[in-house]
Amino acid sequence: MAQLYLVRHGQASFGAADYDKLSEIGHQQSVLLGQYFAQRDIKFDSVVTGDMRRHKETAAGIQKGGESTIPVITDAGWNEFDFNAVVSSYLALNPTMRPAGDAPRADFYRLLKNAMLAWSKQEIGQELPESWSQFTGRVAGAVERICASENKNVLVASSGGAIAITMMNMLGLTVEKTVNFNLQIKNTSINHFFFNRDGIQLSSFNNVGHLDLPEHKALITYS
Repeated sequence: MAQLYLVRHGQASFGAADYDKLSEIGHQQSVLLGQYFAQRDIKFDSVVTGDMRRHKETAAGIQKGGESTIPVITDAGWNEFDFNAVVSSYLALNPTMRPAGDAPRADFYRLLKNAMLAWSKQEIGQELPESWSQFTGRVAGAVERICASENKNVLVASSGGAIAITMMNMLGLTVEKTVNFNLQIKNTSINHFFFNRDGIQLSSFNNVGHLDLPEHKALITYS
């Protein structure tokens, strides 16, 4: 069977005006991952990203670290959902749930979890760019395109939401478990699958072997 390495993007710019770009740590994580792949002689015949800056910068960092120059294919099916729109829609109906500006980051994760659950239940979202079912469907379509390809080793740089939906569709997870998966996926983590034209099978989830060393543990992040 062929292999899919589904990687979450490096740390983005949480709290900045433009979240959709890697932080300095995000760039470091990506290069280290590329070096990790090269040291283990893991080579790719296809590199795919969503149509988001943080996805493309992550793939570029991986290729830099691995000294690879494979042309990158863009597939918007791997894009993250618009979490700002989802949270804003939820807060419009639940204004008391808005965290204070100096609240711990955990409060923002709790808000995102509640907003995603409400979105999945169609309690919010009439004005959103896409519904929960549209989001899960387009991710399923992106996976199907990988499975239908002739490639044997595929690298995909995407986001936590798309990775969690891939797990949900494959394992038959509940929405609540899927949201919990989403919130625990580490930046530049490796999610390894085997695939063929019949579908995909999970091999490992949320691995950060490139960061799980004393000198790099400070680089393990979740946003």
